[in-house]
Order: sequence, then C-alpha cells, then structure tokens
Amino acid sequence: MQISLPLFSSPPNPKTPSLFPFQQLPNIFHGKGKPATLTTRNFHFFHPKIESNPFIVKASSFLSGIGLAIEEEEDYRKARAAVIRKGIELGGYAIEGLSIGGQETCIIIPEFKCAFDIGRCPTRAIHQNFVFITHAHLDHIGGLPMYVATRGLYSLKPPTIFVPPCIKEDVEKLFDIHRAMGQVELNFDLVALDVGETYELRNDVVVRPFRTQHVIPSQGYVIYSVRKKLKKQYIHLKGKQIEKLKKSGVQITDMILSPEVAFTGDTTAEYMLDPRNADALRAKVLITEATFLDENFTTEHARQRGHTHLFEIIENAKWIRSKAILLTHFSSRYSVEDIREAVLKLQSKVSAKVVPLTEGFKSMYS
Repeated sequence: MQISLPLFSSPPNPKTPSLFPFQQLPNIFHGKGKPATLTTRNFHFFHPKIESNPFIVKASSFLSGIGLAIEEEEDYRKARAAVIRKGIELGGYAIEGLSIGGQETCIIIPEFKCAFDIGRCPTRAIHQNFVFITHAHLDHIGGLPMYVATRGLYSLKPPTIFVPPCIKEDVEKLFDIHRAMGQVELNFDLVALDVGETYELRNDVVVRPFRTQHVIPSQGYVIYSVRKKLKKQYIHLKGKQIEKLKKSGVQITDMILSPEVAFTGDTTAEYMLDPRNADALRAKVLITEATFLDENFTTEHARQRGHTHLFEIIENAKWIRSKAILLTHFSSRYSVEDIREAVLKLQSKVSAKVVPLTEGFKSMYS
C-alpha cells in the first residue's frame, strides 16, 4: 500500500501544526512552490545531498514506520479476504477458510453450502446457507450478526444457524440487541442441535454434533452423506415385487451414513479418546485444531487452555482413519515455516494426507 503526502518548498505556517518532526523541508525535493508526492515505497531513494541531511533521515524513518504498519495491516486484511475460491482440495472437497488462534476461525465447504464457525464473517461465508457454531468465543462467533445482516442486504434467503443448545438463548438476545440498535430486520433460523441429534441438510446429507472439550461448552460436527441400500431380506425379489412392497408402505431399504467431513472447533485432544466420536476420526476429511506445535509449550499447557498440542495428535494418530487431515487454529506466534516443519512430524505417523491451513500466517522471510 502507498500513502501520498504533498510536500512544498515554502516553509510551513508556524501556526499550523505539522505532521513532521521538523519545521521545513529543503528545496531539493522539488521546484519552487510545486507539490511533490512522497510514498513509503520510494522514500528511501534520495539524492546523496538529501541523505546527508539529518532532518530528512528523521523524516524517512518516521514515514517508513507509518508505511510498515499500514502495509502489515493491509496484508492481514488480504489474508482475511482470504477465503480463496480455489481453496484446498481434500477428500474430494474444496475447503476454504482462515483459522488463526485467538483471532478468527471460519472454515467453508461450498459443496455443502456451509461454514464451520463464522470468525469475523469473511466475504465468501456470506453465500453459505448453513453455519455451524462450535462455541461462543468471539473469534468463532463474532461475525454472526454481520453474516445475517449482509445476507439480508443481498436479498439472500434467511440462513440456518446451528448452535449448542446451552447458548441458543444468549444468541437470540444478541440479535435482539442488534435489531434494537440498528432498527433492522435480522432474519434467520436458529437450531439448537445437541450431541447425538441428527439434522437433514438435504435428502442425501445430514449433520450430527459430537462432544468436544474446551474451556466453555463446545461441540464439533460431522457431515454425513446418505445413501439407501436394499435390505438383505428383499435382495432375492424381482423388481415388480420390490415395487409392490414399496407402494404398500413397507420400508425396504436401510439408510447408510458415511462420514464425509468432521470439524472439531477448539478442543483438547480428549475427543480423540472418546469411542462415541469414532465417526469424526474416520470421516474422509478431519479438520482439527493444533494450537501448539513445539517444545516451547507442554501438552499440559494446551489442556489447561482447552486446546490441542500437535504432540497429542501424533500420540493418538493410530486412531485416525481419515483420508485427509486439515490442521487449523495455530497460534499466531508461528510462521509458515514453523507450521510446515511441524506438520512433517505428523505426516510420518499417519497414512492420511496432512495439510496445514496457513492463510494469514507470515513467512519468516517476509
């Protein structure tokens, strides 16, 4: 990003406050009375006479600091907008999103028109019809009012939002406050979906929550594909006989659920040891958090904060049956290189393809 500041050869009015920590600029910047444009990108390339002037050097440092701060903020905004259309291809699904520990988490799967958590409401999330909230921390739920309001602005149909039952009432209050403050309609369907319950997203896709362990109430979600299979006792029958049974109201098929995608949200690694969560660990794609990656933090440190350490995933890797693992929610203290190096440790322990979601993280070389 560039910032442009007009500079004049004539001395500034002493009664006018100046942005710069010096009283006047030498005429070498430009011709008499003509404004010049100064940018953070070209500021350092001065004539030797200018570089030798301490006032100009001071100005250079001052503006460079401003430029660096602005460019860093812009980099983060671009990363948020993130949610790139091409996404990451895993298990036959394009997965998009951003997940930085303590800052924002929103994982989008366009195939199911859904987002897991909403973060600060990245643009691509607005076009998803379903949002699955894992828990009520702001980096996961903060953008919910904006999501609903923006869908209304775009004349999109009211979305369906799934929440743990224990926070449903508070979410309703949150929207009541925004309706009152903004004098606007905020329309949506709010579903309190508990662990063990099933909700049909469409005739061939259902979702079920599973239990997770965070510092506040939380739950993960598994999305299943649904197919029907003829019951064994009717396999020997001919087509007309099967059709006759079907018309008479007899249930001739079994429903087969296949776990496609599992999302943990924030949790300790304990979810991996719960036999009731077996479907999450055998989903085609397991999207799990890995907040801490190295020896600088112990597994106990992670547990106390309701998070998972990569070392715990490695320790319990034998239980994972997924074809692909997407690691998310890394602490912002890590660089892209730190993350990729750590992921190699897990990759050697599982047959699944392991991919880190590094959108928004900086390279140590940048």
